[in-house]
Parts: sequence; structure tokens; C-alpha cells
Amino acid sequence: MRLLPYLAALLIAAPAAAQTPAPPAAQADPAFTLRLGQLIAILNGGGDYAGFFTPAFQAQVPEAKLNEVTAQLIAASGKPVAVLSVAQETPWRANVRVQYEKAVANVLIVVDPAAPHQVGGLLVRGFEVAEKTLPEIEGAFAALRGDTGYAIAKLGTGKPQLLGGRNADKPYAIGSAFKLVILGELVRATNAGERKWDDLVTLDGGMLPGGGYTAKPKGTQVSLRELATQMISVSDNSATDILLHHLGRAKVEAMMPVLGIADPARNRPFLAALDMFRLKGVAGLADRYLAQDEAGRRRLLDGEVAGIAPILVDTTSFTTKTPKLIDTLEWFESPNDLVRVMDWLRRNTEGPAGIEARRILSINPGIGPDARGKWQWVGYKGGSEPGVMNMTLLLQARNGDWYVVTGSWNDGQKEVDQVRFASLIGKAAELIAP
Repeated sequence: MRLLPYLAALLIAAPAAAQTPAPPAAQADPAFTLRLGQLIAILNGGGDYAGFFTPAFQAQVPEAKLNEVTAQLIAASGKPVAVLSVAQETPWRANVRVQYEKAVANVLIVVDPAAPHQVGGLLVRGFEVAEKTLPEIEGAFAALRGDTGYAIAKLGTGKPQLLGGRNADKPYAIGSAFKLVILGELVRATNAGERKWDDLVTLDGGMLPGGGYTAKPKGTQVSLRELATQMISVSDNSATDILLHHLGRAKVEAMMPVLGIADPARNRPFLAALDMFRLKGVAGLADRYLAQDEAGRRRLLDGEVAGIAPILVDTTSFTTKTPKLIDTLEWFESPNDLVRVMDWLRRNTEGPAGIEARRILSINPGIGPDARGKWQWVGYKGGSEPGVMNMTLLLQARNGDWYVVTGSWNDGQKEVDQVRFASLIGKAAELIAP
């Protein structure tokens, strides 16, 4: 159970790495070409799963999960039918354009150089859309069912300059994009000399949501740098909760107005990921929580909620992708809030002190290679749960100018189409590049 990061339904597995300039074109190794020839069958939900993927991939993405992902892609875009083009980065890694019946997907594939040369990374980075202009993109946002809001802004020395938007001041549920606030407090604390990126946190064995630290033994030490990297790049919920509790809920809450969030009271108490899962997954608990004032909610969190074991949380709404209480129990920020958050992060990560934060923001760029290639630097965080999706991009143009593209889609009745939304955001980012 998790609050899904961007393309969680699409992210199959891929090694995380910071953005680097594109290498010269390479020739594919024959073994890579062989695996590429098997890709269409795999994306169609067939092929030899055990023979195609490395054991590490299979441990991360069981066959049932892979089948779920490929089925989602087929439901959204039809069946994959052919490889259209291959942009080889190394003999073992390439960006591939795959023709589906209704769209074209951009896919990263990474093959293990060691025999038997199985696939260790496969990432659907997004789909190309039919819309070719910003007005067409804006019309497509307006046509999405449910409720959508977005903002496109240019950043400078003063207030952000809004270049385009829809419902830009309306708060939306944003899923894991709330983790930018925690990153903001960590940036503030390291800039002030209160903390260092190399500071170690000793795990206390307390209950955590799903993620890479859930099964770590008590006494394990992990750096703030590593926790922040996992929180932002792969949206690890266990890393998020460790950071939130280590930095302090009160400190994180105090950062919301500093970052420019217009209605911070709506996000107080500032919930950890496990808090949210417990509140939504224990019958009647959310109603009692929402009926309380802020002080009462804090007492409930510190008392009854804190003692609920994760095994007692009902995950049905997540596994069935059924929206649950997204209008009342979530993290809420408007598109303009998120513009201001990214602007604060930009301003406060200039120079050597900001190297770590910018590296962390840029590990997962959130958009496909065509859009990313238009920019000198891309920072990203997004989030989703059933009925909720957000994508927020901090972009530096090749001329040095800065921009933000952010969008949210909420639908309280039905899961949103992550493929469609991600494609529109990616195209918007591509079109506004100077």
C-alpha cells in the first residue's frame, strides 16, 4: 500500500541516476538487440517473463504486478504493435519509441551486460499526445472528467509570472507531492547549519509504511541525504515518515507559509504517510478525525492512531483503485502554491549549498526524453492515489531562465487516467521551452 509517485502505474523498474548530458550515439550489442526483439511480446502481457528479466527485477516487480501494469497501458492506449525507433545511449541502454494502437510510448530499456543479458530496467516514460499547441493542451485539460487545475509560470527576481493556468488558486489533493514541504524544511535546516546532509538517523524499530526501510532492523543508521533521495526520487513512504518525525512535525508545519502555501491550516496536523493510511484504512476512524478541531486531531494522532499496526489497515480502496475521501482527507495545495514551493526551492538551492537538494530533485525528471531534452535542468516531484494525480516540474532553460509547470487532477468517483495526464504535462513542458 502506498501513495503512488508519478507513473507508479507505468514505472516498471529502472535504475535511478542523476541527469547527465546525453552521451554520443552508441551501437547496440547483439544481445541487446535480441532482447529488444522480445519487448513487444512482454508489453502485450506475454513473452518469457522469467527468461526476459533479471532476478533483481523479478524481486522488485513480480509477474502479477507486471501483468497489471501492461493491462493498464493496453486499456489506455490499445495494444503495442511495433518498435518505431531506437535511440541507443550505450550498447546496453536505449530509449525506444513503441507504437501502440492509439498512441506512441517512450520506453527506456536497460539490459544487463553480463550473460544471460536479461533486462534489468524497463520504464514507460510517457506517451506522445496528439495536441501540438498550448491552447490544445489547455483544452485537453478542461475536457478531463472530474476537476483539473494547472499553472505555467516563469520565475525571476520577483513574484512568479503566471503564463497560463486553470483553477490556479484552487487547492487540490496532491498525493506524494506533499513531500516537497519536508524537503523544504531539510533545505532550510541544512542552509542554516542546524543539520548536515551526512547526519545519521538511527532507526528506532517503530512502525513504518511500505518502503525500503520497513524491514530494516532497529539500530540501522541512514543519512539524511539517503532518506531525502529515496523520498523524492522513488517516493519511498518509509523514508518520508522517518524524515518527517526526525525533522519534527512542528518544523515542517512551520515551513508551509514560508514556502508560500496560502492555506497551511488545511494541512495541519501535517500527516505522515502512515497516518493517512491508518485514517483511511480503519473503519470509522476518518469520520472521527475529521469531526475534531486541530487540537483534537493532534490528540487522536498521538494516541489511538499511533498505536494501529499497519497489518490492521484495510487497503481495499487502494487495491481496487477506488477514490476515498480525497476532498476532505489528503494533502492539499493549489497549482499556484506549488509554483511558489518550487520557486522557494530554486532560490534556496543556489550555489554550492544547494547541490544536494538539486541533485535529489533531478534524479527522476518525471517527463520523457523529448520534453526533458528541451531543458538544461529538470527537477520533479509528483504524486497520486486513486482519484488523485499531481505533477510538478521545476525547469531551467538553456538560456538560464526558470519555469514551473504543475498540474493536478482529482476525481472523487473514478481513478484518473495517469497515462493521459502525464502525457499532457510532458507536452506542456516541451512546448513552453524557450
